[in-house]
Amino acid sequence: MSEVNVQTQINEINQKLDLLLDYVNQQRLKADVVEDLISDLSIVGKDVYDSTVTELENHSVEIDPDAVKIFLVKLLKNVNNFSKLLEFFESMNDLLLDVKPIANELLIDLTKKMHDFEKKGYFEFLKASAEIIDNVVAHFSTEDVKLLADNAVVILETVKGLTQPDMLKAINNATTVFKTIETENVPEYTLMKAFKEMRSPEMRKGLGFMITFLKNLNKV
Repeated sequence: MSEVNVQTQINEINQKLDLLLDYVNQQRLKADVVEDLISDLSIVGKDVYDSTVTELENHSVEIDPDAVKIFLVKLLKNVNNFSKLLEFFESMNDLLLDVKPIANELLIDLTKKMHDFEKKGYFEFLKASAEIIDNVVAHFSTEDVKLLADNAVVILETVKGLTQPDMLKAINNATTVFKTIETENVPEYTLMKAFKEMRSPEMRKGLGFMITFLKNLNKV
């Protein structure tokens, strides 16, 4: 039994040694790969350096080592600032991603609204309004426009007075009466008949209105 146990232990030791040798061999291979990579990178770096130096010499570019050192020092000192700048760009990118769907919705709504305006004839109306402006510009001189500007307040006050409820009612009554009168078959009045008509309450009231209007007109 002791010989069997010894042999078993020897076999286990051999297995462990094999594993250890395999691990060491793998580490050696990795080290060789790293050394080869470093060697290749050194060669590439040297080639890049030589090419860069050659290009700089061809373009008559002189590099001040002290300036490069100062630049690298400033670069290292501002690493945090560059990090914040990158964070800012990341935040802006996230914001754009969030705003993009909203902007698309607004664009779709705007397109629909413009289509509705076109269906309702807003654009045709604006086109016709532009033609009106063209006609006004063609028929009025610069002096007319200046006079209009000088009298704009008076014109607006006149329009304001005309748009008062009492004035609008009077104008509406006048137009209604005018429509009911037969302008082609107006009856003739002699002086006697006119004097007779002036005795009616309606004519006396109308005459009183005209006299009052003319008297107050002279006071303005």
